[in-house]
Amino acid sequence: MSSFLLINGPNLNLLGSRQPDVYGATGLADIEARCITVAKELGHDLDCFQSNAEHELIDRVHQAGTDGVEFIILNPGGFTHTSVALRDAFLAVQIPFIEIHLSNTFAREEFRHNSYFSDIANSCLFGFGAHGYELALQAASQQVGNAEDK
Repeated sequence: MSSFLLINGPNLNLLGSRQPDVYGATGLADIEARCITVAKELGHDLDCFQSNAEHELIDRVHQAGTDGVEFIILNPGGFTHTSVALRDAFLAVQIPFIEIHLSNTFAREEFRHNSYFSDIANSCLFGFGAHGYELALQAASQQVGNAEDK
């Protein structure tokens, strides 16, 4: 059994009511509950964390390094395009992670095409809506399993 962490960045607490045409109608609490169920089905523990504050996200990444978290699913929200500090936190702890976005950021405004995380992530998922979280958990489980097989 591995320990996973799901991190959601700014404004994702508004899922379900914020631009449902872009982000879907499913709320964050429902996404997190489904992810916890999927993680358990895959044989893993999952902790969920969301914050609108950059320093809280950084602190949670640092804590993951001491908590023994083996894999992180990250939706950095708007910090995708702005947070060198959060990127540096991931580089510091060296925990593998998948970057996820509900929408296809490449089909949106030009500034959303750049991510400070994609090049250091194990993989990235864009545009699968809430289902993308489940896909990320399945991929994380497979990657942790492959690492244990080596």
